[in-house]
Amino acid sequence: MGESSDCTQARLTPLAIMVLGLLRERPMHPYEMYQTLISRREQRLANVRPGSLYHTVDRLLQRELLCVNDVGRAGNRPERTVYAITAAGSAQVTEGLADMLAHPVSEYPQIHLALAEAHELPADQVVTLLDQRLDAMRAELSDLEGTIEAAEQRDVAEVFYLDVGLRVSVLRTQIDWLHVLARRIESGALEWPTRPHGSITETATTPTPTSQIPDVTRDHAPQEETSRT
Repeated sequence: MGESSDCTQARLTPLAIMVLGLLRERPMHPYEMYQTLISRREQRLANVRPGSLYHTVDRLLQRELLCVNDVGRAGNRPERTVYAITAAGSAQVTEGLADMLAHPVSEYPQIHLALAEAHELPADQVVTLLDQRLDAMRAELSDLEGTIEAAEQRDVAEVFYLDVGLRVSVLRTQIDWLHVLARRIESGALEWPTRPHGSITETATTPTPTSQIPDVTRDHAPQEETSRT
């Protein structure tokens, strides 16, 4: 299989899918794509910047997923190249969206790592930091709820902002969970390790000795076949 074929099968980036989605609506020049994405607040979905968008358009053109539709000039302004999606591009965006909807991807959110290692910090500091995060999350939630309300007032079909609904639901759940966690740490209901002189002092809960942890691999290890006589 040739190099161009391998490139065509490469996974599309989120911004590439957004660009191809716009071109499914109508041919556009890159600056119009950028303005449209920003006006729709779709920078919430990917890193939308003029430089990255122009680079994405160039890559899609090289892969023949879009093509030049027209080159025009308005007054003394520089020429503007208008692009259109190709049949291959339409097929790729359909395949890419189907894959993203069907298969969860491990995205390794930083909050998961931060919570897993939060015991490295003093309890009062963790409470302060969690409350700070909660303030930011509540502000984001309010902004997203405002987005939904504005869309409803403009009679925008819900199908065009399903991602906002999911984000609102996830944020509400995370806010509730983190709030309860912060209050448990603050009240002492959740035992927290102390760290005199930078070392960990065990809490009242004694960890299970390694020797007492059952070897779960023993029951699942492949058994050697005994020779038959």
